[in-house]
Amino acid sequence: MNGNTNKKVEQDALPLYDNLAPREQVQAVTPRKRKWKIPQETGIMWSSVVAIFLLWFIITKLNIFSEVFIPSPAKTWAAFTDLLVNGYKGNSLLFHLLDSLYRLSIAFFFALITAVPLGLISGYSSKVRAALDPILEFYRPLPPLSYYTLLILWFGIGDLSKVALLYLAAFAPMYIAAVSGVKGVLEDRIHSAASLGANKWQTFRYVIFPSCLPEIFTGMRTAIGFAYTTLVASEMVAAVSGIGWLVLDASKYLRSDIMYVGIILMGVTGILLDRILRIIEDKVIPWKGKN
Repeated sequence: MNGNTNKKVEQDALPLYDNLAPREQVQAVTPRKRKWKIPQETGIMWSSVVAIFLLWFIITKLNIFSEVFIPSPAKTWAAFTDLLVNGYKGNSLLFHLLDSLYRLSIAFFFALITAVPLGLISGYSSKVRAALDPILEFYRPLPPLSYYTLLILWFGIGDLSKVALLYLAAFAPMYIAAVSGVKGVLEDRIHSAASLGANKWQTFRYVIFPSCLPEIFTGMRTAIGFAYTTLVASEMVAAVSGIGWLVLDASKYLRSDIMYVGIILMGVTGILLDRILRIIEDKVIPWKGKN
């Protein structure tokens, strides 16, 4: 019985296939191969990078400015390879980079585990927010280096004062983002969860916190950029290692090629850090931008 049924279904399907043109028959049987294509935005991005390096090469080739101010790409590359092989002032280039990233990662971690919870609580409770807002609004507009001297007096010129400065720099953006995320949750979602029998903890866990994640990641990206800028400034004031210190020390000897290496390395590192956060964001909240 089943054999006759299957045969009948195949016979009914054959006329539909026979009505197709020969080319359409081939496409119906053979799946289409996807063509590999570079996104237009990616092409524009790399074109901009190439244009900047080309302009840099032309300026130095025509000797428009002295090499003391703008070294050639070849000289900058030579300085980079020399730093990779011989290091700078007794330490390798990787040591200076990792030293800076160590300070940044420690400060960012402690800011994350304190600013986000406090921001979520402040978004929930107006009383907690009223207690913390004056402190935050007082120091947030201040330039970091204006109170860095106090941190040096309290914690010395070692890593502790730098980590404290970076912590304060990263705390504010993440705290504000968390508060904004909680206040931006639609009340309909909260009421819907309550109508389904969810308690306060379940409402926070399954409704409020996931809704806040896009704002929190935006705050994290802003915080790490601001903290990285502050890190370079702090190393220029009081340090014996780090990328910021390397650039400042090279400027004393008019080694603009080493300065350019340090500046380019700082920029590339900042791009990579932001990219890492964006990748994590895409994994944690894949629904962002799809509602």
